[in-house]
Amino acid sequence: MSGFTIVLPALAPGASQVRLESDAAGLGLEPREWPGTVVGEVLVEKNGDRVSVRGRLEATARLECVRCLREFDLPITVPFEVFAERAATLPRREEEDLERDGYIVFHDGRDLDLGQEARDALLLELPMAPRCREDCAGLCLRCGADRNQGPCACRADETAAR
Repeated sequence: MSGFTIVLPALAPGASQVRLESDAAGLGLEPREWPGTVVGEVLVEKNGDRVSVRGRLEATARLECVRCLREFDLPITVPFEVFAERAATLPRREEEDLERDGYIVFHDGRDLDLGQEARDALLLELPMAPRCREDCAGLCLRCGADRNQGPCACRADETAAR
């Protein structure tokens, strides 16, 4: 069970504001790549065995810039929405189809573990080509110097050769 588990009997029917917290390992994420705590601020609406969770997740991802290869921390805020229903209310095959397609998750009436859904939401928010900053100059293709630190020796050599 992760830190993103909601104890359903403890919630009153209707809407409740809930704060969820976990470290990266508790969500199945690599701690070196996700420093700090993952926080979820969510509104949980409980109507009998049906539960809807809406809110946002906040975390920090440690990434490597595709241009200069430096590590940098990227704050991430992602919307979070999950719909859940008690298991065994539908035929098992139908439950499996709904769960596999990501439409709904099923709970046992006691606990609703949102760890996998939180993990997936964070991973989907990561950029495919992360950059430390929008105007990153990257590395020199010839000598490998970081051009964010200034011009490299290659440029001086090219200018002198002309």
